[in-house]
Amino acid sequence: MATREKVDVVIVGAGASGSVFAATLATAGKKVAVLETGPDWQLSDLVSSDFWGRRIKTAGAPFLLEGKNPFGYSYQSGWGVGGAALHYFANFPRLLPTDFKMKSEHNRGLDWPISYQDVARYYDKVAQDVGVSGDAKAEEPWRPAGKPYPMPPMKTFRHGEVWVKACAEHGIRLVPACVGMNSTEYKGRPACIYDGWCHVGCPTGALSNPIVTYLGEARRAGAEVRARSTVTRVLTNAQGTKATGVEYYDAAGQRHVQPASVVVLAAWSAQNPRLLLNSATPKHPKGLANASGLVGKYMMCHFASGTWALFDEDVQNHLGTTGAQFMSYDRYAKTSHKGAFGSSFIVAGSALKTSDLGGFANARLDLFGPELHAFMKRAARGLTRLNAFGEELPNLENRVELATDKDQYGMPLGRIVHSFDEDAAGVWNANFEEGLKIAKSAGAQEAWSGRGAMPTIHLMGGTIMGTSAKNSVVNSYGQTHELPNLYAAGPGIFATAGASNPTYTIFALSLRGAEQLAAKWSSVVA
Repeated sequence: MATREKVDVVIVGAGASGSVFAATLATAGKKVAVLETGPDWQLSDLVSSDFWGRRIKTAGAPFLLEGKNPFGYSYQSGWGVGGAALHYFANFPRLLPTDFKMKSEHNRGLDWPISYQDVARYYDKVAQDVGVSGDAKAEEPWRPAGKPYPMPPMKTFRHGEVWVKACAEHGIRLVPACVGMNSTEYKGRPACIYDGWCHVGCPTGALSNPIVTYLGEARRAGAEVRARSTVTRVLTNAQGTKATGVEYYDAAGQRHVQPASVVVLAAWSAQNPRLLLNSATPKHPKGLANASGLVGKYMMCHFASGTWALFDEDVQNHLGTTGAQFMSYDRYAKTSHKGAFGSSFIVAGSALKTSDLGGFANARLDLFGPELHAFMKRAARGLTRLNAFGEELPNLENRVELATDKDQYGMPLGRIVHSFDEDAAGVWNANFEEGLKIAKSAGAQEAWSGRGAMPTIHLMGGTIMGTSAKNSVVNSYGQTHELPNLYAAGPGIFATAGASNPTYTIFALSLRGAEQLAAKWSSVVA
């Protein structure tokens, strides 16, 4: 075993949340080490290819998947520096004020210990930090006013535009999607070229992945990013009152200890609970920060109701961005759908490629051979999709726990147990029904629902925020209630899921937590 030189902060994970903590704390003069289990990717490593893009998806020890709707995570986490934000769609919608007070307003789910207004200025600051394109004024009927985005909306193409009038006929106002991409040159990074390969990593730097934003800033400020370093435990003092560092293994399988004054867990939402549970001690027999018994509990995700539509024209579907050209919150009210509870967030106009995630070949799972070939020839120019993301409510039974099987380092594997409830199924079906009506209004030659296994998207929860160690794992800054120098970051700290893509909120909450840590440093490490 090798013990490394002590640092001020060790951050586990080099994705969206870890990169923000690294940049903020390194800029504040702290000695920062970021440990990442995968490779140290550079922009020059990224290739616009579905096949190549699989290299930056999940790897390492597998999670065991159980429940009525097992969580499919291969596209929801990342492998290497940049994390999942290396291959995300960079859709940047916000949570809305109603998401923060669901229990108060509807007596369902949980309340956050903060309000939308506590996060709003961080949304605005993140937009300036990383570069966001959109139309803030157009969003104001749905959310409080804020600063304009630093760049105008992205270009639109026919496969998004075909939905605008039809959605309006059904009471759904589409506005330009807010995205973490450059519609113009920004901070020395080029504008997007609209080739539609966002989901495999953007090699130009037009997409705001951590490599070209916060992580780059962190490195310039002196932070060390240590790739191929797999953390297995958080270490504590004998009294169990402070975190003292982490245990990790390098690429050669050598065990190391990295001492630190502060530990920030910024791994994937299922990995942070796994680490906390595996770090149990006599002082913390249920795992670290787990006096509430809620570590690994209240795991939540989104689901999607995709409506496919085939038009007898060239809708330019190979162009644009993988995420969306347009978005709408007009079905976001928790009671938008009769007989089902939960928000929906609607997007239109996703660039389509032949295969892999949401591609032509996956649009008609019933076709094989010559029939599939004929369909794909038509779809290559005429296919488009309207997508409605739905909200899952927090449920104690949806959880991450330790299994008896172990990985190569002797760490117990994580088991994710997940099932959707009747509300989620109701929202899923309601969005399918409305999608077909909209496609008919749009004049589609053919339209069908993208049914199959109910999808699981954007894993959240497991280290939820709250007011005390009795009802949560962390406070609103991500600081654990029981060990003041141990933080958790990322979507795991969400108390509810909302229905909109989580990464903008991940960045905003991480910036809020990191700034608080820097400001309160002396009291945190005392």
